[in-house]
Amino acid sequence: MKKYLKLIRTKHYLKNLLIFLPIIFGQQLLNYNMLLLCFLGFMSFNLVASCVYIINDLKDIEKDKKHPIKCKRPLASGEISKKSAIIFLIVLLVLSVLLNGSIYFLTQNIFILFGIGLEAIYFIMNVLYSFGLKNIPIMDVAVLVIGFVIRVLFGSIICDIRISKWMYLTIISGSFYLGFGKRRNEISMQGDKSRAVLKKYTKDFLNNFMNIFLTLSIVFYSLWCVDANTVQRIGNTYLVITIPILMVIFIKYSLTLESTNCSGDPVDVLTKDKIMILLVSLLASIVLGIIYIL
Repeated sequence: MKKYLKLIRTKHYLKNLLIFLPIIFGQQLLNYNMLLLCFLGFMSFNLVASCVYIINDLKDIEKDKKHPIKCKRPLASGEISKKSAIIFLIVLLVLSVLLNGSIYFLTQNIFILFGIGLEAIYFIMNVLYSFGLKNIPIMDVAVLVIGFVIRVLFGSIICDIRISKWMYLTIISGSFYLGFGKRRNEISMQGDKSRAVLKKYTKDFLNNFMNIFLTLSIVFYSLWCVDANTVQRIGNTYLVITIPILMVIFIKYSLTLESTNCSGDPVDVLTKDKIMILLVSLLASIVLGIIYIL
């Protein structure tokens, strides 16, 4: 069973927690019905994301066998056969469809179909990514960014909660920063051998746009904190105190990219860096406290 959990990369389910952002900021986290819908959506999205990882591994199996790290993946190492992986993929897709059906059944809202459509777009887009888009500069990072946005929009639609334009822009700019940061460290660690697209990037280009999107992320988040709609919904102006914490998180992430041999993957940084875990937990705790207690 462990090898199948490794195949579907469960640690990357952390990214899908973005689905909960609309109910958190919409002050509906304690609403059982909303929470149930988000949880079902979260599980459905997890399964779809895992299907994408399996397809990507099936396509790159021969290349992964020659990679010093990826050769340990279940398909590349031979722990799981191609046939077993395909059967498992089909099972996950069917379970995802059933979960989406349960969301529609619980809400009886026709607009839920738009959310399910977004999930389908995410799946198709990432399959195309595996079969070529990942080799096109800028587009390779843009696909990752769109994926993050789709997660939030998916949560917004299934719970019928509108997301702030400033939070939407924060997610986009933050995702670009993380995406370019990942590419930068891939070049630092492995040169341009791990990905064909890395031959078309330079460190200076990536550093420049990381700085741009880092700045935009902080600006957009700050605008969200002080926006009249945010203040009116939450009922206080205390979110501004979280801005410096976000700054420190970005600084720590940037330092990690500069001083360690990590791949730059935000999930790896978050799960392996104790200080980063502490900072993100602190930010989350303060935000929740401001929204639900003060």
